[in-house]
Amino acid sequence: MQVDAMLRSTGLADLAAEGREREAAGYSGLWSAETGHDPFLPLLPVAEHTERVVVGTAIAVAFARNPMNVAYLANDLQLHSEGRFLLGLGSQVKPHIERRFAMPWSHPAPRMREYIQAVRAIWESWQTGERLNFRGDFYSHTLMTPFFSPGENPFGPPKVYLAAVGDHMTRTAGEVCDGLMPHAFTTERYMRERTMPLLQEGLTVAGRSLDDFSISFGGFVVTGRDEEEMARAARGVREQIAFYGSTPSYRTVLELHGWGELGVELNALSRSTDDDRWQRMGDLVDDEVLRAFAVVAEPDELGAAILDRFGGMVDRFTFYAPYRHDDELFAPAIETLRAA
Repeated sequence: MQVDAMLRSTGLADLAAEGREREAAGYSGLWSAETGHDPFLPLLPVAEHTERVVVGTAIAVAFARNPMNVAYLANDLQLHSEGRFLLGLGSQVKPHIERRFAMPWSHPAPRMREYIQAVRAIWESWQTGERLNFRGDFYSHTLMTPFFSPGENPFGPPKVYLAAVGDHMTRTAGEVCDGLMPHAFTTERYMRERTMPLLQEGLTVAGRSLDDFSISFGGFVVTGRDEEEMARAARGVREQIAFYGSTPSYRTVLELHGWGELGVELNALSRSTDDDRWQRMGDLVDDEVLRAFAVVAEPDELGAAILDRFGGMVDRFTFYAPYRHDDELFAPAIETLRAA
């Protein structure tokens, strides 16, 4: 199993050093998120100052950009990294697309399917020199002159991963992508009973199998060297689970376990004006819920626990640890996972 990490540096000057350090620590890939910063720009110095690790977006918001924008960005990063770039895309939710990015929202899964097909059509035009003629219901790209074409990329087009929670988006990943990024708000049971069958449906439509497909999962982990560290880790993960659980579109995961009412209660609390609402929301995540969403183990046992839960399904794993910790905490788990 490949072990990846999310980039934590926010300044471009610090990213080169972080890339070198994490590559030396044994990580296989480094991902950049679209939160308070652009997800593509940080990967330039990381790619330049590393030799082995793959670099990718986890995720870039597709609907905040058009397919041509993303095609250029991804092609440049694939060239700059000498074939080590992974394009991870996600849809975000309607309020962010319309109110934060001022972009249109409609039929997210069909739009995403067409979006990725359009990006691939653009890359194919550049690789082969053939006329660009993509016409869809949401996007049309029919103009590409030699002046605006970067030409053939010697490393080929990047692999495309798609973040998905719902049924339609998961099938879409199987149909048109190289990999799936299940949301962190995913349990082992949900992944086995819902995600994997839906993914297989999409792969079957495309005439492919899981042998040629990758699943990159950023899973919650609770670990620490003593009781105090374990308690702090558990608290941080409880509050993050509660945050995601308050989102109505993620409620299907809770409902599978019979916890639908928890989602309703979390959503109601998130809308309150109480200063302590986030702490109170975390209090609602009991040990049963915590252990369903998070791998809870001491550092020396964490790697084996992750393999026991996700081995055979996930080929790339990222530690999702929303609490204060040092990098050495995960060293034993990295060794175990890379040896599996």
